[in-house]
Amino acid sequence: MSENNNVEQELDLNQLMKVRREKLDKLKQEGKEPYKITKFNRTHTSKQIKDNYEELEGKDVTVAGRIMAKRIMGKASFCHIQDSEGKIQSYVSINELGEESYKAFKEDDIGDIIGITGFVFKTKTGEISIHAKEVTLLSKSLRPLPEKFHGLKDTDLRYRQRYVDLIMNPEVKDTFILRSKIISNIRKILEEKEYLEVETPILNTISGGATARPFITHHNTLDIDMYLRIALELNLKRLIVGGYDRVFEIGRVFRNEGMDIRHNPEFTMLELYAAYQDYNDMMNITEEIFSRTAKEVLGTTKITYQGQDIDLAPGWKRITMIDSIKEVTGIDFNEINTDEEAVALAKEKNITIPDATKETRGDVISMFFDEYVEKTLIQPTFIYDYPVEISPLAKKSKKDPRLTERFEIFICGREYGNAFSELNDPIDQYERFKKQVEARIAGDEEAGMMDEDYIQALEIGLPPTGGLGIGIDRFIMLLTDATSIRDVLFFPTMKPLN
Repeated sequence: MSENNNVEQELDLNQLMKVRREKLDKLKQEGKEPYKITKFNRTHTSKQIKDNYEELEGKDVTVAGRIMAKRIMGKASFCHIQDSEGKIQSYVSINELGEESYKAFKEDDIGDIIGITGFVFKTKTGEISIHAKEVTLLSKSLRPLPEKFHGLKDTDLRYRQRYVDLIMNPEVKDTFILRSKIISNIRKILEEKEYLEVETPILNTISGGATARPFITHHNTLDIDMYLRIALELNLKRLIVGGYDRVFEIGRVFRNEGMDIRHNPEFTMLELYAAYQDYNDMMNITEEIFSRTAKEVLGTTKITYQGQDIDLAPGWKRITMIDSIKEVTGIDFNEINTDEEAVALAKEKNITIPDATKETRGDVISMFFDEYVEKTLIQPTFIYDYPVEISPLAKKSKKDPRLTERFEIFICGREYGNAFSELNDPIDQYERFKKQVEARIAGDEEAGMMDEDYIQALEIGLPPTGGLGIGIDRFIMLLTDATSIRDVLFFPTMKPLN
């Protein structure tokens, strides 16, 4: 039965499209080709007219937009058109347009883009409207919009046809306007602090700067495999070596990994680096970026995310990874000093160690954190002093060489960013790269590669440097109360329907 309904719906769609093409053919035969119109001079948007009604009442305006509704009543009609800022009604009559133009207007379809010139007035019901003197068809819609009372509700179809989603669901457009404002505000904060915005290559001969499985492509002229970047880090730190004190980049990175409500194969990262600073400075600027952006864009630092009340104002909790585990479980890894002890404890607690390369005290600490602690971190929290085994680019802690000066940002049980006091010892960095290479040879596809040129850069000399990375899409999800990362990406990655 369901298949028959789908066939009937497809036939209906094909018939509707056939009728619209016939209308287009008729227009062309009459010498009226809407696709050849190259410019239309509009004077106002729908919002400008509504916001300035007292000033514009009785005056002529010209608007343009998509027909979203029509009500034909013999010699007079009403229609609603939608532009980038909302909808406005127009009254269209045969007396004002003339018989030929009014007949042409009646042939226009829902979804067609038209221009209207006329004077501003209010209807008897008080609705601000335009009394049309002239209607111009600017673009013919050959494919019908979804049925108006139900709109585009199918989530999968909304992501695949974002252009229709934006037309039918105005709140979606609002989300992406907020996205633009959020990114703009982050730029403003960093530029105030004299960070220089830069661009670094997307295609690289080495995959590095993070632990992730890369996308691989091939450069035909050079006949070499290349990697889409998984992070911005190494090239940005090369620029610090080169003499810039503060740099940042907001750009796409690519990771060939699983997809879920928090992960898309391509996503937007902010990474920033500041010479002569450390991870404590990075905590401070993180609080400022989150709190100021929320205040500027939403008007408050107090937000609700998926039913949880969150306060992004500065003063976030700061706790070491080991202490956070002790706080939740009572287990103190300061009293567990060998890999063997840590692995035995993991087995006792039924924590699965994926392979032999992860049978280290540091990896087990990370697994305990993931299992027991992360989900408990609702209010903004800095978890710091990460094990060296899982932090190949961070400087070792002065208090304990088994740890690094690294933190991650957690809100509502999710990670939002990562930061280090950057490792600037070329000998130490080389040894850590070697361990990553060994793990890669052993089968870990997410392990990093040896970057000889980056080692050479460190040998030239990287000053003490603080670095920070923030997942922009997750931050936008937080501020827009979005359930899925796909809700804040215009065009999320989707499996082809065929």
